[in-house]
Amino acid sequence: MPLSLLPEDISALAARVVAENSALGRKVVLAESCTGGLVAAAITEIAGSSAVFDRGFVTYSNEAKMEMLGVARDIIDTFGAVSIACAWAMAKGALDRSKADVAVAISGVAGPGGGSPQKPVGTVVFARVVRGGVGEPEGELRFFEGGEGPGGRAEIRRQATLCALELLLP
Repeated sequence: MPLSLLPEDISALAARVVAENSALGRKVVLAESCTGGLVAAAITEIAGSSAVFDRGFVTYSNEAKMEMLGVARDIIDTFGAVSIACAWAMAKGALDRSKADVAVAISGVAGPGGGSPQKPVGTVVFARVVRGGVGEPEGELRFFEGGEGPGGRAEIRRQATLCALELLLP
């Protein structure tokens, strides 16, 4: 594999995302918070990613989530930015503002601070919305270990990036 800015496991999974979505003629869009664009960076490291990657939104602040993705203030006030409801609204907003076929959103507490008893450091939520999809929206709350120690923030973001890439596989 050619030189990559990112770890091999992330690059390899991103290559699968590009190849498998390209084979289906499927475009993807991302709405990232705690990963700060890492998922988009992983995909665009891959040659041929322009056939798959439509765009990405890095909406780190609550204001950005509301302004760029149309997340309702009520969702953030009621459930918080790190909630399946918010992640789903982020994914839906990204899909609505793109030409993509599938959207994945990520929001979480990467640490080392910012956690609470209800949402400790390492709590990350994901959502996937497929254009024209039927049934319930897909959302998932995950807890990644390692956020309190040295390098913990990077480890949580690495694991969240891998999880988001997996959600982009057909």
